[in-house]
Amino acid sequence: MSTVLYITAHPNDHHTSYSLAVGKEFIEAYREANPADEVTHLDLYKLDIPVIDADVFSGWGKLQSGSGFDQLSAAEQAKVARLGEIVDQFVAADKYVFVSPMWNFSFPPVMKAYIDAVSVAGKTFKYTENGVVGLLTGKKGLHIQASGGVYSEGPSAGFESGFSYLKKISQFFGMASFEGIFVEGMNAMPEKAQTIKETAIVKAKEAAAQF
Repeated sequence: MSTVLYITAHPNDHHTSYSLAVGKEFIEAYREANPADEVTHLDLYKLDIPVIDADVFSGWGKLQSGSGFDQLSAAEQAKVARLGEIVDQFVAADKYVFVSPMWNFSFPPVMKAYIDAVSVAGKTFKYTENGVVGLLTGKKGLHIQASGGVYSEGPSAGFESGFSYLKKISQFFGMASFEGIFVEGMNAMPEKAQTIKETAIVKAKEAAAQF
């Protein structure tokens, strides 16, 4: 049995979001193919994800210097503890499915806050005398990304930084693989929007069977 984190970052639902519509079809097909696996949906817009701020740095610093957790301020305790819960849940999973729209060539800021929360030395990677080593070996990830234009290939490919960033992070963490499903071009070719969506859903279901 595998544990899967289905991580979505969109303020709307699957009725209006192309990324969530395709993501919904993917995760339903995955559940059907892997009924024994545990799938947990993390809607990042509904989660408490502390940003890395002065309280967090101060709390971490106190703990690293030998202070007990009870010596942290109330704000430091709340944020540091919550960040610990987030990264521990992430590390415990076996597979990761990220779903997001492309906003300004990347993803919504809540996704970056989440990645910051799970990028923790000693948890997802470690420093060695030979450089950084990822600790999530053997795990796999996938990103479903929707965009109004076409950015996975062609003349605008150089602007894409959502999937490419998550892929770099996955490599940094030592994951075995990280793939992408792109739902793109709906604004550039509105007359083909439904066909683009349906084609992406077919790809998503095929990917789910192999994931």
